[in-house]
Amino acid sequence: MPAKKLYFEGNANHRLSALLDMPAESDPVAFALFAHCFTCTKNLKSATHISRALTREGIAVLRFDFTGLGESEGEFADTNFSSNINDLIAAAAFLERRYAAPKILIGHSLGGAAVLQAAAKIPGSQAVATIGAPADPGHVMHLLQDRKEVIETKGEADVVLEGRQFKIKKQFLDDLEGVHMAEVIAKLKKPIMIFHSPLDHTVGIDNAAKIFQLARHPKSFISLDKADHLLMNEADAQYVGTMVAVWARKYINQ
Repeated sequence: MPAKKLYFEGNANHRLSALLDMPAESDPVAFALFAHCFTCTKNLKSATHISRALTREGIAVLRFDFTGLGESEGEFADTNFSSNINDLIAAAAFLERRYAAPKILIGHSLGGAAVLQAAAKIPGSQAVATIGAPADPGHVMHLLQDRKEVIETKGEADVVLEGRQFKIKKQFLDDLEGVHMAEVIAKLKKPIMIFHSPLDHTVGIDNAAKIFQLARHPKSFISLDKADHLLMNEADAQYVGTMVAVWARKYINQ
């Protein structure tokens, strides 16, 4: 079934663009909320494949563009990790108003760190899954390379990420310094599934180990074998979506 295009109000009152993937043959057994990777969009191939795999298992998925990315309003330069969390909370509230509260939160890369932070503020959520997520969002600092010093000195700088140019402001760096990830993960009282590839060269596998060690039970880890960070191989993305659906059913039906 084609994804339904929707819009909702996110952080700082910007209109955010979303896609809702629904099961084709039945009403959803649950709704999931998907957070894309840093500077990515809801249209990333892996996000689409993961969503389609979930809908085949009866789970509807809302994926959206964070403020300033894709088709969403706002300036990326004015966003930060905290604004991403607020966008997620707004997306969950929108789903609850229009359909039903999301019971499953799924985050890819920095989106994984965001759902871990947002989970406690989305009371209807009952299961959290991360894919190639950093144990600390400050991990993205290494992507800035030599531009970090320029940002701190001049207040902003243009940075090329995945072949595209983005303006990063000092407020983005300052916001990351205020994040206390370990404490949040340790206090999270929700089942968590951690997906990570041992060959992930963008976010190392040690991040998955740290998240797993910090998290409370019930917690699970699945190795993505030879998958790349963005899960560009369709089979890898489909595998993640299918496994999330199978694992989450234990918790969404309780």
